[in-house]
Amino acid sequence: MQCGCKMQSSMKIRIGVMGSAADTSVDQRHAWVWERALALGTAISAREVVLLTGATTGLVYAVGKTAHDAGLFHIDISPAQDEREHRERYALPVDACDVLIYTGFGLKGRNVVLVRSCDVVLFIAGAMGSLNEFTIAHDEGKLIGCLTKTGGVADQADYLLKTFGKHKTGRVFQDEDPDRLLDSCIAAL
Repeated sequence: MQCGCKMQSSMKIRIGVMGSAADTSVDQRHAWVWERALALGTAISAREVVLLTGATTGLVYAVGKTAHDAGLFHIDISPAQDEREHRERYALPVDACDVLIYTGFGLKGRNVVLVRSCDVVLFIAGAMGSLNEFTIAHDEGKLIGCLTKTGGVADQADYLLKTFGKHKTGRVFQDEDPDRLLDSCIAAL
């Protein structure tokens, strides 16, 4: 039996963005980080890629919304089982993506699905949830990019790998410039 589908000879690179879901736009320090998020969204949208995020708020939302509004195809992976739970229980947005996939796996389960779906996993700032995504990406041997000088997990990659790392095939790239970071990560594929 044949499928009537046409297979593309080359698939688009899947870029995942993980990081701070907190509202970080309240003071001058965080305003600069917010600008980095918008610049990252713009840089991603300038490439022939697909964007994946965790259907969340904060800096990750800013990256996704910026890229989506610029015309990039954006897939959100939700921890919820349906739109009602996504909106009511998790209080997450639905306006920044083209496709919203409901996993029903909760936050940590969503993280596994999200990271495994990406070719490149990028981090901007980030706390405990991002640390979970970082360890999954490292254990899965994913190509990791950290947008430095944004704080949190993105600035702690060296420490994390030195202190807790184990030998894996994945590589970690770090840069404070979104375009250079993306170029390095994509070239490494």
